[in-house]
Amino acid sequence: MGYELRVERESPLAYAELADAITKAGFELRGSAEEGEIVARHGDTAHPVATWRGRLYGEPVSDWQVAQLARLSGTVGGRLVGEDGEVYMIRDGIVEQVSGDSRYEFGKLEEILAAAPEQWSR
Repeated sequence: MGYELRVERESPLAYAELADAITKAGFELRGSAEEGEIVARHGDTAHPVATWRGRLYGEPVSDWQVAQLARLSGTVGGRLVGEDGEVYMIRDGIVEQVSGDSRYEFGKLEEILAAAPEQWSR
């Protein structure tokens, strides 16, 4: 199991709202209202971005997946939060992680999404 990032919102996210929002944003939803997977395409291949089990979360293994999760969280009106309380967001076209006064920039959203979703080296 990897490092989990979860989408948090003021109000609970209903499945119907999730399905509507992600479809409009170009994501695909596979599965059912109880359990599903949100995927995004890169080229002809669909890549998993998040899991739905009454809540929305993901375990990214690439900058591409972090960027997609940040995009997804904004699509559903939430914020993306890590296990240690850090927040991942897109600000001025830049994907970044904010923890207290510290900021880490992953890079430009457009460039990250255009790049292949290669896994981080371990």
